[in-house]
Amino acid sequence: MQIKYKPNQGATHRRKRVGCGPGSGHGKTSCRGHKGAGARSGKEYDARFEGGQMPLYRKIPKRGFTNPMRTEYQVVNFSDIERVKLSGTVNIENLKQAGLVSKNLPVKILGKGKISSGLTLQAHAISASALKQLEAAGGKFEKIAKK
Repeated sequence: MQIKYKPNQGATHRRKRVGCGPGSGHGKTSCRGHKGAGARSGKEYDARFEGGQMPLYRKIPKRGFTNPMRTEYQVVNFSDIERVKLSGTVNIENLKQAGLVSKNLPVKILGKGKISSGLTLQAHAISASALKQLEAAGGKFEKIAKK
């Protein structure tokens, strides 16, 4: 036996048949009123439009600045390297295979976590604390030139 689904009372509405004569209650102007942008075709407003008053985005002053010369790095912490158990020489290809970096951005090593073995890290940049921790563990850092 198949159960028929029926929506709850009042959950559905009949389609509004606009422009179907005076008997429909939606004839002549088709619920659009008289004249103006709302009556015309393609009456879509910009999401920022506030009915003609000065919009909020124009009231609030512009602040700050974005440096176009900023270098954006993908960061890798020592805790990440220890978690995936990388050893020996760790370069960008090893980090990609381990899933620690994905984008085509330069890589920077940060010192969060502990490094147990002396690794040879090859990356574009390293933080001062990470370099200090790496050298204390008997490892070394080799800088890769940026593209």
